[in-house]
Amino acid sequence: MIAWLPNPRLRLLLGAAVISFSPVFVALVSVPSTNSAFYRVFFGGTALLVWLLVRREFIWPRKAVMVWLILAAFGFAADLWFWHRSVLFIGPGLSTLLGNFQVFFMTLAGALFLGQKPAMRQLVAIPMALVGLAMIVGLDWQDLDADYRWGVIFGLLTALSYAAYMLFFREAQTRSVRGKAAALPTRELTIVSLGSALLLAASAAAEGTSLVIPTASDAAWLLGYGIIAHVFGWLLIASSLAEVPPAMVGLSLLLQPLLSFLWDVLIFDRQVLPLEMAGAAIALIAIYIGAKQPARAKAVG
Repeated sequence: MIAWLPNPRLRLLLGAAVISFSPVFVALVSVPSTNSAFYRVFFGGTALLVWLLVRREFIWPRKAVMVWLILAAFGFAADLWFWHRSVLFIGPGLSTLLGNFQVFFMTLAGALFLGQKPAMRQLVAIPMALVGLAMIVGLDWQDLDADYRWGVIFGLLTALSYAAYMLFFREAQTRSVRGKAAALPTRELTIVSLGSALLLAASAAAEGTSLVIPTASDAAWLLGYGIIAHVFGWLLIASSLAEVPPAMVGLSLLLQPLLSFLWDVLIFDRQVLPLEMAGAAIALIAIYIGAKQPARAKAVG
């Protein structure tokens, strides 16, 4: 991947563009929400596992790392469970925008559990995001359709679950590379993906849902979802993070929900009012402010 696309900034932007199609895949298939979530991580995790086995790079992690990966699998399974339902209720654009509210839950978790005092810009970004959300969904909550309300709730629960996943995954990765050179966490993502697939399969069984894929077109969309969005998009982003300034990473966070909103309008004919567009812009700016990391001091000499 790095050989044919050596520019890390281009890899980052292309990766963000690729994963912006994730909700499009979800909306195009005719299977239940839990099923599409399952096949994303099942196909994606299987592809990653085959890749590692062929390269003879798969080694089981230590028990201390495995515990955090299991927790991360629970967080990621919950994230997908909520998000796939949100996509179907309120569309690819808004559901993805709400999922990116994870930056605010990460700020809260940092303050509560890691002793990280929020920066002033983060405290400003949170009410900005809420104002933007209110402009999109409207101020009279009770007038909204029940499915739409559930879609918004599921979108916010997506953000909460994704924040938990990232905290657990970060801890697993920190313990995994301790004392060693950092590398792409392909093994860790493989374990989390297949662990999430197992949890989502159990959820489908509890819901009384068959995992049988009904049509060839559904199979093609689901396979593309798992390979293109889950594996290819992730590898593009992960391979670029160490070589790209934090501000550029923050901008890439905006590209995914922005493009997802665009695909929602172009592919699914979503009607967007000027007030909703303004609200989405405010929310995107708030996400960027909330996710932006302080610039590192330049070394002297």
